Amino acid sequence: MRRVIAFPCGGDTLIGSLDAASGSTGLVIVSGGNEVRVGAHRGMAQLAADVAAAGYPVFRFDRRGIGDSTGTNRGFLSSADDLAAAVAGFRREAPQIDRIVSFGNCDAASTLALFGRAAGIERVLLANPWIVEDRDDLPPDAAIRARYAARLRSPAAWLRLARGGVDLAKLARGIVKLARRTPSDPDGLAARVLAAIDRWGDDASIILARGDATAIAYRAAASRSTTRTVTLDTDSHSFARDADRIALRDAVIDALRR
Repeated sequence: MRRVIAFPCGGDTLIGSLDAASGSTGLVIVSGGNEVRVGAHRGMAQLAADVAAAGYPVFRFDRRGIGDSTGTNRGFLSSADDLAAAVAGFRREAPQIDRIVSFGNCDAASTLALFGRAAGIERVLLANPWIVEDRDDLPPDAAIRARYAARLRSPAAWLRLARGGVDLAKLARGIVKLARRTPSDPDGLAARVLAAIDRWGDDASIILARGDATAIAYRAAASRSTTRTVTLDTDSHSFARDADRIALRDAVIDALRR
């Protein structure tokens, strides 16, 4: 059974959705970017239904200024209070819960890494964590390198280039971006998120979409990390295909059982 819940946050009203179940371990799903709680392609709503059917109550919510919630959207780095309010609201609506796990994709994963512990979350499942501060229209450096390496091995890509099927201007911009790489900022987003993930220890798991640019950037930056990582064989950032949805569902339920 799914219910809509209203709860307070800093003078505003947030709206959440509870998929009820009898289990004592609950899942909070945090939407990435400026997505509403239903998620891309209704993916988070479907994930909530699947997880609840397996016996785990699930709570989703719109942070301030998003979807049905009031207030001003100040981005994921300003959402610590929203997350804490959602966890408190979930506990009120499902009082049998004694353990909360949370799942987030992209910058929602970064939100959980940075703010989840203070919000009262015991374990986090972080999909394709967002660690990139560049805001141009090009993929992260690591993704550009991976894409170029794949294309250099592909006869079809060379044929497209010969026939004029490649955007040479975008190709040149990608090469320039790689050429002007700057040292990583020890106080930047990547350093903050990676350090936060390390602090979770065994209470964090990473889920990566193998061919996704955000996942490739994270994997390159976290090459020395020992955090448990599951890689799903897809290039869909939002796990949009039916097979992706099933693989993600299974990974989440497996983590909840552990």
